[in-house]
Amino acid sequence: MTGLGTAPPLHPTPGQLAHLSPFERHAFALADFVNSNAQAKRVAQRFLRTAGTGWVHHCTRNLVHMVGLEHVRRLDPPGGLLLASNHRSLFDQYVIACWLFRTTRLLRRIYFPVRSEFFYERPVGVLLNILMSALAMYPPVFRDGSKREFNSYSVQRLIQILRQPGSVVGVHPEGTRNRGDPYTLLPAQPGIGKLILKAHPTVVPIFINGLGNDFRRQVQSNFDGTGAPIVIVFGAPLALEPFHARGTRLRVQKDVADFVLDQIRRLGAEERTYRAGLGPGPAHSPVYG
Repeated sequence: MTGLGTAPPLHPTPGQLAHLSPFERHAFALADFVNSNAQAKRVAQRFLRTAGTGWVHHCTRNLVHMVGLEHVRRLDPPGGLLLASNHRSLFDQYVIACWLFRTTRLLRRIYFPVRSEFFYERPVGVLLNILMSALAMYPPVFRDGSKREFNSYSVQRLIQILRQPGSVVGVHPEGTRNRGDPYTLLPAQPGIGKLILKAHPTVVPIFINGLGNDFRRQVQSNFDGTGAPIVIVFGAPLALEPFHARGTRLRVQKDVADFVLDQIRRLGAEERTYRAGLGPGPAHSPVYG
């Protein structure tokens, strides 16, 4: 058996692939193989659970505070799990996942849909996707309007993944990084609503704050005492049955996306209160639970 789940994994049609450049097609083919072949995905997950989790823990353990972890520790979802977080840093979902690997048994197969820029369009991006996530930054989403047909494949692939028990997908409802006030979130994109309405996953909202985008400086601050606390607040799984009863049209997709974002915003208020309780100073002893 090479595929994951009960149905063969979806692959893009020749017409959808034709919109990509030769390099993009090769980058996608590599990631698609790892994420569609059961044995390859198991090897990738083993790498993340050991090497990936190990270095992230070592480089953030003096800064990370996890709040509400009981909401995910006791989870046993019947289908896929969708982790929906705000988007401040390039490393948000990666750090969340690595700490969940360390503290729970939830992450049997994890996927991070990612903008194609850099990770599928440049050699160094492909290399980082391999080294950092074992190609879990998949499937790609392209900004170029001429590649919209390929993006429709990516959405259908994510729906298939989220229907499979044991699959975990990390997404950002805002769609792009919020470079302003961390507590004023960008508008929700309806794409997450479509995933929820079509795949019926368990959805957990998360708010994360404190990570930067300067990788070297972020790691250094963990060891020299200058880093700001990285606070991760987990919410309870969301009750989405009223939305499912309304169908899957675009209006409902947007309403679901707005609802999820509002729950993340509420966790942001909780994070702000928690952070204020840490007192002055950049770094503090971590608190888990």
